[in-house]
Amino acid sequence: MNRWKIAFFTLSGMVAAGFAGVLFLLGSTGTSEPLPSTEVIEDGDANLLTVRTTKKDFEGIANTYIREAMKGEKLPVQMKVKDDVILYSELTVFSFTLPVVMHFDPIVQKDGNLILKQSSMELGQLNIPPSTVLKVLRDSVKLPSWMIVRPKEEELFIDLSKVPVAKDVSVRAKSFNLEKDEILLEVSILKK
Repeated sequence: MNRWKIAFFTLSGMVAAGFAGVLFLLGSTGTSEPLPSTEVIEDGDANLLTVRTTKKDFEGIANTYIREAMKGEKLPVQMKVKDDVILYSELTVFSFTLPVVMHFDPIVQKDGNLILKQSSMELGQLNIPPSTVLKVLRDSVKLPSWMIVRPKEEELFIDLSKVPVAKDVSVRAKSFNLEKDEILLEVSILKK
């Protein structure tokens, strides 16, 4: 057999094996990280302040804290708050950079943290399951420690209790009504 044929078939086999490996990795969602337990602050232990904000202000605050958590690194995601919460990012696959647009519905937890439940997503022109995109995002993009990607559940958990606001100050979500452009946050300042 000609050595060019051997080289061609060897290279074709390696490309096919690499492609199959990537498809396998993309197809498995893996295990999701369990939600962290949060510290409940009793009303008598802290002074509480309720803050009413708009979608635009919340968006600015969220992007500022994401930028601060990244400490000068390239911003991995950008948040927009419209009729839903939208995260913009980029993923590099086979040397191609693809824009990723993920739409989430916000759900306020009893402990004041926020779950962003994925409602739809766009990854260039590709038709890939949302759980796979979230898995790739989790594995390839460095997010702040208080943003936990849970691919199997198709959600993003925002641990507001871990957002570094200031010493002895924490934030909890009270309500998240995007239709009325009203977001209520509760700021707790521990008593000394």
